[in-house]
Amino acid sequence: MAVDARGKAHVIKLRPGARFETHHGYIAHDAVIGQPWGSVIESSLGHPYLFVPPSIADLITHIKRSSQVIYPKDSAYILMRLNVRPGARVLECGCGSGGLTTALAHAVAPHGHVFSQDVRADFIALAQRNLERVGLAQHVTFLHGDCTQGFPVPEPVDAVFLDLPTPEICLVQARAVLKDGGFFGALVPTTNQVVNLLRALEQARFGLVEVEEILLRRYKPVPERLRPQDRMVAHTGYLVFARAIVKPLPTPPTADEAEPTDLA
Repeated sequence: MAVDARGKAHVIKLRPGARFETHHGYIAHDAVIGQPWGSVIESSLGHPYLFVPPSIADLITHIKRSSQVIYPKDSAYILMRLNVRPGARVLECGCGSGGLTTALAHAVAPHGHVFSQDVRADFIALAQRNLERVGLAQHVTFLHGDCTQGFPVPEPVDAVFLDLPTPEICLVQARAVLKDGGFFGALVPTTNQVVNLLRALEQARFGLVEVEEILLRRYKPVPERLRPQDRMVAHTGYLVFARAIVKPLPTPPTADEAEPTDLA
């Protein structure tokens, strides 16, 4: 990843003989290859660029997109809540441009696998190119299909994540391929969608439901005037998590139904 003096970052794949072109001039990839990470290299017009390896957050932030991606602030938390780990098998529905797919594939490698389904072939094609670009495509199988018709995965998965405007329409299908006790998550942008999903979860053998939101505020890292940056990534979506259950817990008795306490 190349970062200029103003902090603008460019994620590039180094190839012998290629050039990194900018409005500040160009840098030959050969001038970077073999140098230690953290080196500063000047462009043909004398502008310095710092070269460091990109993080998964960098890859997601700078992904080529045709739709909104799930931000790193949400995707990192999603991985933890879904217990995504090396060797896990995860189903994602709604791959978009492949932002969350990238995070999932990195987390399940080297022996796990991600199944990513979308109804739009153009989204699948873009997501696949993005995964190939970062060397993670071998950990993902893309499925072209309508979620209401089910998910053609070869065996039950450990976790399911739905990134759809109406995830409630395929909850039954998602539960059918999710292991008992498995992890469920979804992201929707409005409270109306959350309410619809909550009602559907009650009917589809899911329990331990939680609704959360993550806000991120950055600060200017200047010791003499430390303060928040002028812009922040605030609301990006509501996160809904649940667990696949066999039967719900019994409803606790109300105060009126509880047995009276003998105070005598």
